Amino acid sequence: MPNPLAAPPGPLRRQSAALLLCLTLPFAIAWPATAGAQSAGIYDDLPVSEIQAFSEVFERIKRGYVEEVDDATLLKNAMRGMLSELDPHSSYLDSDAYDSLRETTQGEFGGIGIEVGLEDGQLTVITPIDDTPAERAGLRARDAILRIDETPTDRMSLQEAVDMMRGEPGSSIELTVISAGDGAPRTVTLAREIIRTESVKSELLSPGYGYLRVSQFQSRTGDQVLSALAELTEDGPLSGLVLDLRNNPGGVLQAAVDVADAFLDSGLIVYTDGRLADSKMSFSASRRTAAPDVPLVILVNGGSASAAEIVAGALQDQRRGVVMGTESFGKGSVQQIMPLGNGEGLKLTTALYYTPNGRSIQAQGIEPDVEVVRGRLEVAETSGLRVREADLEGHLGGDEEATAMSRNERLADDYQLGEALNLLKALNVISQRDPR
Repeated sequence: MPNPLAAPPGPLRRQSAALLLCLTLPFAIAWPATAGAQSAGIYDDLPVSEIQAFSEVFERIKRGYVEEVDDATLLKNAMRGMLSELDPHSSYLDSDAYDSLRETTQGEFGGIGIEVGLEDGQLTVITPIDDTPAERAGLRARDAILRIDETPTDRMSLQEAVDMMRGEPGSSIELTVISAGDGAPRTVTLAREIIRTESVKSELLSPGYGYLRVSQFQSRTGDQVLSALAELTEDGPLSGLVLDLRNNPGGVLQAAVDVADAFLDSGLIVYTDGRLADSKMSFSASRRTAAPDVPLVILVNGGSASAAEIVAGALQDQRRGVVMGTESFGKGSVQQIMPLGNGEGLKLTTALYYTPNGRSIQAQGIEPDVEVVRGRLEVAETSGLRVREADLEGHLGGDEEATAMSRNERLADDYQLGEALNLLKALNVISQRDPR
């Protein structure tokens, strides 16, 4: 039986190019109408020799591969390869992957709570999500995942890895990981859970000083930030606020704009630029702002990516707050999810985003204004601290004592957070001095 994809000989090859493209690339015939004018020009100048080579490869696999492979599988694999070779963030989404992506942005899915990516072909932790099995097991940003159960990851696609790590709640998974700078791989066993990610948490670190943690950007994150700010200011305005974006892998672009808008009352937040007309967008702050004046420190680290970098970059360029921590991840590209009409889709990089001052974060990252590395604060035994009433055995406890002790222990364990609070207090002292 002749190969239906083989290009005809001689002068008919050029005439058959469009038909061949429709046969080999089914999604091309369903391309969005907005791209029609541009795509028509592309199809007029198709590389017919490359299409013929593709047809020949297709035929040789069909006839000679050791196991029989159906046409649909070969075509889907071709689409996967076409997208995976563009950049680490473009991919073909089958129905399961498409549904999984929607679950993630909506804030509930089954798995271990980890965001992963490929760095130089190596499956790597971008960030563990707060209060999930991955975070509790001590996985950190930039840990390399060598094996998932008994399967090496060196030739595994990103989607394959995600599929393997997700599963039924209560089932176990074993990861072999190695941390940067540590030559000893370690194996951790995790129990999958239903991951319900509340993207915003808040509390008072000390009277008048708030803490706002955004773990990722979901469709409801902007509203959650506004609610958290309202709760933090119930007893009066704040003297300072820490916005914690560490290990935040990003998420929905509009949510990042909404969070930045909570602290800005004017000016540009972010703009994007790409080849398609609808990829050229600009977002500016509205006049209605929840917290336009509170002194602000933004914490970032190597796990802060994408939408988290949009927020940090906007607040840094607008001189709205002090960015503290370590250099961020450096993902400055925008992906659009394009449904194909059959329950599947494409995740395609269509633009780069830029901070208000025109900086591209792609492969660069956000440089903190104040660099503070991860660490733990310990008080030396010989520090000569004075004995206070609270140190006496059997003393009467104040109403806030238990809460204060918990906060102090947390600040000691999180050196970056403690330094952010110290900076806010210093800024508050300086601002209250009378000019003479």
